[in-house]
Amino acid sequence: MQILTLVAPERLSQADVSAASDALRAAGATLGARRWIDAEVAVDLDIDGVAAPDARRAVEATGIRADVFVQPAATRAKRLIIADMDSTMITVECIDELADYAGIKPQIAAVTEAAMRGELDFAEALDARVALLEGLPAAAIDQCHAERVRLMSGARTLVRTMHARGSHSVLVSGGFTAFADRVGEAIGFAKVVANTLIIAGDRLAGTVAKPIVDSDTKLRTLRAEAAAHGIPIAATLAVGDGANDIPMIEAAGLGVAYHAKPKTEAAAAAAVRYGDLTTLLYAQGIARAAWVES
Repeated sequence: MQILTLVAPERLSQADVSAASDALRAAGATLGARRWIDAEVAVDLDIDGVAAPDARRAVEATGIRADVFVQPAATRAKRLIIADMDSTMITVECIDELADYAGIKPQIAAVTEAAMRGELDFAEALDARVALLEGLPAAAIDQCHAERVRLMSGARTLVRTMHARGSHSVLVSGGFTAFADRVGEAIGFAKVVANTLIIAGDRLAGTVAKPIVDSDTKLRTLRAEAAAHGIPIAATLAVGDGANDIPMIEAAGLGVAYHAKPKTEAAAAAAVRYGDLTTLLYAQGIARAAWVES
């Protein structure tokens, strides 16, 4: 049996649920029980007889403004979350904001966008952008963190609620430890993996320590952390927005594209288009009354 979950941050009506049910039947699904997780916000539908991607497409084609998840009932609860940082766990791309203090945000942001869409080699694009920051006072890092870095809505609640239920968590970022270490601590991640900016004296050297944390690193981290904690891959959750998140998203038990680039969304088993990060708690069947709010 599979569970299809609908999550709508505004309002999920009975008519929406009926439309989803009709679309599933038309796709060949057999429907079982229906359970509200939270009234007018999130609902579960037990389904059988249809492949998960087909069920998701059928419901999304109705135009309902809800995020859709289809998962095996047996592995719905996740024991490991591995998450990207920039534009996923925080609202900005740190390198773009740091570049603003050097007066070159437009140039760097354009490269960042292309890299996240998968149009450029990530490592080469990172080296090129960091080189443009050479000579920027290192103090700009603290200033940027204080003035620009904001946690994504629901980030703390997601990670802390999963921790309370015995899950492990890893923040794995192609960004920089100077930001990721603080973001990881603020949210509550158990482990942080990120790149290290090289600082010479009191200024950025324009280089980043090797090897670079890239898409392969993210995938290896998912597999290594799952193995180290005895967690089946089916019980893992990976979430990100950029092309460098695709390998871990494809490999995870539930891979989620979060307000993501088209290439990333196409590769993911689920996409959060409407809600915030607490949508991923509803995807696991966790009602708001059980969340660890912060």
